[in-house]
Amino acid sequence: MEDSDITPPELESQLSELQDAERTYRAETIDQPPDEDQNIARGKLYKPYDLPVLLILAPASIFGVLARLGLLALASFEGESVFPLLWQLDIFNAWINAHDYRRGGLRDFIDGVGITAMTLSVSLTSVSFGYTIGSIIAPHLTFPGFPPKWQRYSVTALCALIYGASIVTYFLLPPTFRHQATAALIFSYPGTLTRYLLSIALNPRYKALPFGTLAANTLGTALLAGFHVLQCLDTPLSSHACSILQGLVDGYCGCLTTVSTFAAELGTWTNNDAFDNRPCDLDWAR
Repeated sequence: MEDSDITPPELESQLSELQDAERTYRAETIDQPPDEDQNIARGKLYKPYDLPVLLILAPASIFGVLARLGLLALASFEGESVFPLLWQLDIFNAWINAHDYRRGGLRDFIDGVGITAMTLSVSLTSVSFGYTIGSIIAPHLTFPGFPPKWQRYSVTALCALIYGASIVTYFLLPPTFRHQATAALIFSYPGTLTRYLLSIALNPRYKALPFGTLAANTLGTALLAGFHVLQCLDTPLSSHACSILQGLVDGYCGCLTTVSTFAAELGTWTNNDAFDNRPCDLDWAR
């Protein structure tokens, strides 16, 4: 059949299929490094498992944990009206009534559903807001060219040194800091790396949903439940064991679970035009 024989409804259907395929591709590759589709020369591309790509996740994980713990400490006080952090642990604690409030199972369910809905709503709104701000600012910015080899090697080495420094601080700083932050810094990078590897391995295999991110969130929630049980044992744990458990909760599970990436991936699967132009190209380096 010639092109002139295609009716408007058929053309519209084909266009819709192409748009759906493009959205699915963006959702599958949202955690991957930039590729040739973004006008980057083949010789300057990194593969998903290249060492520079894996190591650049380390400082992002550490600074992300520091920012999260800092905001949590700043916004946590007696008489607070809004819970300070939208995070997987808050949802988990709401469902199981971790604070032992005097209420029934129905209230636990309502609290869990409410915080879950609020978390997804704020995350989707934040992605849309960030995309809008980026679209306004990007045309007025001048981006540098691709860095030379010595700069790329320097950044990779710096990333490794930053993570090494987080291990050193655990032993050099007073033990009181371990429970608060330094233990979490050690486990932050492994958590992010686990989520990244799950996303790269599983997201392209399933077209219906971001299965890698879903697997990361499911695994993180299961680990949070296990660590919470260990923290509540009748037999008291040593201070070192308590610090490690808290580090696993705040660091490993905090970086393994993600609402922001899941919200960005959901955005690429929707028909909302606000998400049509790759809202989080660099989310793989988060």
